[in-house]
Amino acid sequence: MKGSFLFGLCAFGAALTLPGGAWLADAAAADSHVVQKPLYSGERPLGAEDRAREPLPRGPLDMRGAVERALRHNPGLGAEEAQSRSSEEGRKSARGAFGPRLGMSYSVTKQERRPASTQRPAEYGVYSWGIEVSQPVFQGFRLLATYQKAALQADSDKASVRQAELSMTEKVQTAFLNYLRAAENSLSEKESLERLRDQLKITRAYYDVGLSPRLDVLQAEVDVSEAERSYIQAENSRETYLAELNTLLGLPATAQVAYAGTLRHVPFRFSLEQCLERAYRQRPDLYIAAKSVEIAGKSQKEVQSEYYPQIEAYYNITQEGNTPDLRNAGNHGSRMSSWEVGARATWEVFQWGTTYYADQQAGWLVTKMRYEEEDLKLNVGYDIKSKLLAVREAEKRIGVAQKGVAQAREAYDVAVARYQEHVGTNFDVLDASSNLKTAHSSLTGAKADYLTALAQLYVAMGEFHPDVTRAAARQNEVRPKK
Repeated sequence: MKGSFLFGLCAFGAALTLPGGAWLADAAAADSHVVQKPLYSGERPLGAEDRAREPLPRGPLDMRGAVERALRHNPGLGAEEAQSRSSEEGRKSARGAFGPRLGMSYSVTKQERRPASTQRPAEYGVYSWGIEVSQPVFQGFRLLATYQKAALQADSDKASVRQAELSMTEKVQTAFLNYLRAAENSLSEKESLERLRDQLKITRAYYDVGLSPRLDVLQAEVDVSEAERSYIQAENSRETYLAELNTLLGLPATAQVAYAGTLRHVPFRFSLEQCLERAYRQRPDLYIAAKSVEIAGKSQKEVQSEYYPQIEAYYNITQEGNTPDLRNAGNHGSRMSSWEVGARATWEVFQWGTTYYADQQAGWLVTKMRYEEEDLKLNVGYDIKSKLLAVREAEKRIGVAQKGVAQAREAYDVAVARYQEHVGTNFDVLDASSNLKTAHSSLTGAKADYLTALAQLYVAMGEFHPDVTRAAARQNEVRPKK
């Protein structure tokens, strides 16, 4: 009777545990398509020594190359990857709780009895060794909820790696574009300085022959000094952005790396509705928020398991003797061997509301996670719209700035020609040169702002595009559906 009862419990436990674990693994695999996998999988270099062994780029790095190197070498992403792998091992650990447990014990005891006792204890004490195999049969669905929670956490942490990689992509692209902006501004400052130096030579020549006053020479010298100061500042900004970019790529700040690229304008054709649809479908943080709600629900299931009895089956073998090797020795020696098979059930019937209020607490945490998920969805809508408006604004500024450069160039040429014909003043030339430099700076800033806003928009949609200009070009080749 006892054996049949145990067999029934084991069969019931197998139905609750092992098939359930396999079903959970299949469900987790089927659900993995909801969010894209991490962009890079592999050990990232840890420590300065490991990074020092990595060779420096031999040729110039474009935006794609810079992003890909950052994904492989940035230590911050290594930390996210380590957390993800830790969660995966935790999932495997929770899965192991479904199987049987094997335990061993060894003990020694010494007893002393009064002389009136009819049974004398073993002369050398009692040595005992036992082995037990136990199988959880029913734990109030706690094992199931624990495994599901660990599996959800592993999926969530994989999405966190993806989110960190997208964030790193945005940082690298922003730093790369800032470097290109600084490089073009430096070139513009250098060209302005050369124009002013040429104008200073012309003004001095006119002054030497009495065609220009001394004031024109002094004003030209002041403008040359200002241009030299601006050029020094532009070069310093370029070097600063170069150091920042090197740091993001896991390179020393002093590394001499060449970065190549242009601030090229490629139109962006997606509408607000299309951007929102992609964001709600692809953003890792929305996936993480949904998993957080599910994890909170599984935590509540763990608490609710205390409402149910805990049942497990076991089988053990015990041997006893009065020597360490479990043998029989002496006049009052003992040696015994026994085995036992059975089931244990424990049930905490009343705990003064401990489980009930813990269940209520976990339930409110589930509600909190749901509110946070809804709040995130609202913020995603604002985030997408604000970044799309930034793209549209910068695109309009590019057109205005291009016209401004053409007009400023024409005005400068006219001012120089009028000055050489002695019908214009030196101040007109200097003012036109300053306007031309400002127009070039405005155009450079508009192009850089456009590409930066475009990079941020792609990341806000949860899309990985290491080169934003190529991504926009491919998008224009395949016209999006209206």
